[in-house]
Amino acid sequence: MRQRASALVLSGVALTALYTLLITGADAITKGFAQSYSAPQLFAISGGLVALFSLLANRDPSGHRRPMTTLCPWAMTIRVVATVLGTLAFFHAFRLLPFADVFLFIALIPLITAILSGPVLGEPVRGQTWVALGLGTIGVACLFPAGLQGIGFGHLVAFSAVLLGSVSMVASRYIGQRDGNLLAQVFYPNLALMVVMGLALPFVFVPMSGLDLGLAALYAVLLFGARWVLVAALRILPAFVVTPLMNLQFIWMVVIGWAVFAETPSTHTFLGAFIIILAGGWLIWERMRPVHGEKLVPAE
Repeated sequence: MRQRASALVLSGVALTALYTLLITGADAITKGFAQSYSAPQLFAISGGLVALFSLLANRDPSGHRRPMTTLCPWAMTIRVVATVLGTLAFFHAFRLLPFADVFLFIALIPLITAILSGPVLGEPVRGQTWVALGLGTIGVACLFPAGLQGIGFGHLVAFSAVLLGSVSMVASRYIGQRDGNLLAQVFYPNLALMVVMGLALPFVFVPMSGLDLGLAALYAVLLFGARWVLVAALRILPAFVVTPLMNLQFIWMVVIGWAVFAETPSTHTFLGAFIIILAGGWLIWERMRPVHGEKLVPAE
């Protein structure tokens, strides 16, 4: 029995590591595309493919196709708008900033989400959550050793993407508490991406090679696969275990940034990443603590 439990834990860890590799690969394709194409070139194709994958996978245990409905249309609308705008913002952030630097902003999303969850979802926001967010802010500040004058347009775009991504995550948690059709949360944002980017595509289209079309399709596969692998990992391990493991993404971003884009992160980037990862770990520990003698239950 103990061996089976250990095997399950190891499989959960392996799935989480695989998720970070898949999502980093998708981000790398985004950065590569951003150097030569506008956003519609990638997202019109990938959004349609991910929406199609969601439709094909949306089946009940008996194999019958389920309707792609949602019980929370207004929250889904907020998630769709925030996801589309956030995706565009991250696309431009990858164009303007070194690959590993973007991680420092991505790692802020769970911290900001924890703050937004208080007023939106009625979840308690403890004092140390604010401390964790403050640490995360210090981590991002490490990108600007020369002071505020070092802040560029790319950093503002990345921070806008973080805020939009946090809104999308809070909307996702709100929907998930009320609606069990999880694939709808993948389907509708990607369908919207396809439609919005498809409308813009005729104005910015640049002929693409077969290789670039294949990379766009690979991006869709990696993105959809990453989402499914993460769901599988969360079925095996609680969220408070999965979340710190997701910081492996920084390692992949450093390796891919160096090998593919010839980018070497500065010492300040490593320091900032360490501080933000520490802040995330502090937030997870803080969420695990019992309050007023209540029984400790891991947050999922």
